[in-house]
Amino acid sequence: MTAAWTAASTPAPVPAPRTVLEAFLPLRGEVGLDLVYDTANAVGLDDQPVRLTIRRLVAAGDVEQRGRGRAATVRWTAAGRERIERDRLALRLVRAQDAGAAPWDGRWHLLAVSVEEPARSVRDALRRSLLAAGAAAVSTGLHVSTHDLSALLGATDRRHLVLATADSLEVRGLADPLALAEQLWPAAPVDRAYDALAAALARPPAPDPLVQQLRLADALERSLRDDPLLPHELRPRPWRPAQLRRRWYEAWGALAEQLGERALYRGWLET
Repeated sequence: MTAAWTAASTPAPVPAPRTVLEAFLPLRGEVGLDLVYDTANAVGLDDQPVRLTIRRLVAAGDVEQRGRGRAATVRWTAAGRERIERDRLALRLVRAQDAGAAPWDGRWHLLAVSVEEPARSVRDALRRSLLAAGAAAVSTGLHVSTHDLSALLGATDRRHLVLATADSLEVRGLADPLALAEQLWPAAPVDRAYDALAAALARPPAPDPLVQQLRLADALERSLRDDPLLPHELRPRPWRPAQLRRRWYEAWGALAEQLGERALYRGWLET
């Protein structure tokens, strides 16, 4: 039994309610919840989890809702727009890397957390944010990244960081960049995470192109979730995640052309 046959015969995972909502929300303007709920239903989600997600995002100050039920509309707040713009930076980075437009400059970016002991919760939250942004911990309070993460960090976070760059780095006796990358960001678990994307690309497309786009968006999000997005120079060649993403871009572009103004996540892939 081949992996492609297994993927094609396995039902597509149900996207997260948050993925469904964010897929429809334009950066400016609003979207009607009737369209959000109808498409969520089409991919296997009931109204209730979508409704709860909207409530959480409203409570967090990321979106605002006008009206009630399916007749309501939602839009980003300024805070929500800032957060989603940071998410788009990561997607644009990987798109540029895959297109060969963002080669590694050979520099390591060091981030040291500098927080007073009484503010332990601030320190712990900042460390989680750095790990989520793809940085790796190399010692207590010190993280390293192959990218400048300043655009992904808010002004509050930057006040608690000491930032530096280096042209060379040695960690526990390792100085070769490829060996360091494998030590700090092992390739195998990142590669395995892209099984979700491989499966989505192998399944027969959904009859509704909007549903198919949503499934592809969910598969890419699942695969990218724990990917530190290292430059290609620091990964094995060929790098399967990059190959799968290129196939994804082609499939996504064809669907976007078919859907026109109805396409999801318009503008996310510009480099």
